[in-house]
Amino acid sequence: MAPELAYFLKVNVAFILLYAFYRLFFYKDTFFKLRRAILLAFFGVSLFYPLMNIQNWIREQEPMAEVIQMYSAILPETMITPGNIPETNGHDLLLSGISYLYWSGVIVLLLRLLVQLGSILMLTRHSEVALIRNVRVHILNKPAGPFSFFRLVFLHPESHSEKEIDEILTHECTHVNQWHSIDVVICELVCIICWVNPFVWLLKREVRHNLEYLADDTVLESGYDSRSYQYHLLGLAHTNKSATSLSNNFNMLHLKNRISMMNKKRSRSIGKTKYLIFIPLVGVLLILSNVDALARITDELTESSFADVLVPDAIQPFPAIGNVAPAEKREEYVLSEKGAEAAKQASNQIFTVVEVMPEFPGGQGALLDFLKTNLRYPESAIKDGIEGRVSCSFVVGKNGAISGAEVIRGVSPALDGEALRVINSMPVWSPGKQRGKAVNVKYTVPVTFRLTGGRKKISSRATRKQVKGIDTSGRVFTVVQQMPEFPGGQSLLLKYLATRIKYPVIAQENGIQGRVSCSFVVDTDGSLKDIEVIRGIDPSLDKEAVRVIREMPKWNPGIQNDMAVAVKYTVPVTFRLQ
Repeated sequence: MAPELAYFLKVNVAFILLYAFYRLFFYKDTFFKLRRAILLAFFGVSLFYPLMNIQNWIREQEPMAEVIQMYSAILPETMITPGNIPETNGHDLLLSGISYLYWSGVIVLLLRLLVQLGSILMLTRHSEVALIRNVRVHILNKPAGPFSFFRLVFLHPESHSEKEIDEILTHECTHVNQWHSIDVVICELVCIICWVNPFVWLLKREVRHNLEYLADDTVLESGYDSRSYQYHLLGLAHTNKSATSLSNNFNMLHLKNRISMMNKKRSRSIGKTKYLIFIPLVGVLLILSNVDALARITDELTESSFADVLVPDAIQPFPAIGNVAPAEKREEYVLSEKGAEAAKQASNQIFTVVEVMPEFPGGQGALLDFLKTNLRYPESAIKDGIEGRVSCSFVVGKNGAISGAEVIRGVSPALDGEALRVINSMPVWSPGKQRGKAVNVKYTVPVTFRLTGGRKKISSRATRKQVKGIDTSGRVFTVVQQMPEFPGGQSLLLKYLATRIKYPVIAQENGIQGRVSCSFVVDTDGSLKDIEVIRGIDPSLDKEAVRVIREMPKWNPGIQNDMAVAVKYTVPVTFRLQ
């Protein structure tokens, strides 16, 4: 999913949740100023919470890591492609049509907004200005409902009595002095962006209602008779023809609601405490947004790594999809040139996931070529038949230079040393960027050393740690020192899935395709249990994926502190029609 679409969906989901939250807790109270603040906060939170990055903190929380594990996959996808089925592009055409429809709506609403602004400017230019009750008023040329926009007040004095003019000016000056037009313009702009979401329009309505409640409340607090004021509103109900939706109109919106709110008993002050519930709600939105972002990034990295899994060379590099250490923070102390000022602390954060990830010169393909060209299989490892995957991490600095290379999961000293040697000899990368600025990014490159032909004496299974015991606590891990392994390794798992899975005929006939993510627990004896679909597509595809996983042979169990442990594992399988 494109980042822009993900952002748009998150914003609209937030508007739906926040509107429901408003109707549940704040709809009937009389704290109009507090309601104004919370409604504006709804718009701010919805638009900006998807951009707030707390991913480093989430990674450090073990329960959050398990949630991310559930939504993402730790293996490359297995492509199951039946032959002779024509490829269709109906999905792309549908997305393209939706995109054109959305932008057409945005353009129409934007033009409508400009027309409304233009009409107010034209009224301002062609109307006379008079001072009434020490208020600067633009006199309307014909009978129309009074209204205001920012510092402008419009009125047709001949249509109202002296008492009514006093009430109107008190009402409209409240809109002017409290800058209610800012709220109105914000609502209009958000409605243009999210016009497809009806809950945004509902929130806009609540904002407009609350602004009128504020102005009505000011009129009544000024000493005007409430009954007389309400009759005045009813008498003006038919004179609102010239006011635009951008203005704050004296007699606009549902009069029944306004009159009901004026007659309503004032809410008790203790009721203001319920507005604090908004704070944990924002926290929940932030956590969900960042968990989703981490899972989505993991998915993208997983998808991009599939082609590399099938490289048939003896040395196979893979893009990093796991085992990334949490972001670290390093602090430097810089003294001023004169030495008179106190030392200033500067934070130099090292990211693990950024908007634009670092890139090897020439891209992923060039990185693969560089590693295959420069890596040399150590003779000692060949003689001993040692093979396996070495995972190295390093920091790509702001200038693209490589530093801090280390082995985070090794196989043998010879293979570990060779992997580090080549990593340290890499040229300068294109640095990662966060919010348009170059930043330090921690990167992980796993490199698989694999013997071929007669040179292979010891299987990769032999390089696994020796198990000294079995964990009997019943705990199920998600990440351990040595992850469970299909007999023969990852490549054999891919072959097993590719040969055993049969594309259901009904799914082929209906053109159903997509990815099924299945999770299961590799028990301490290597058997699989608790197999379930965590992200399905169609019952026939889901059932086929579960069937093949259930028929798998026993795995090599995961190992933690030299103990065989139960580990939850996720395997995504993509069914794709050609």
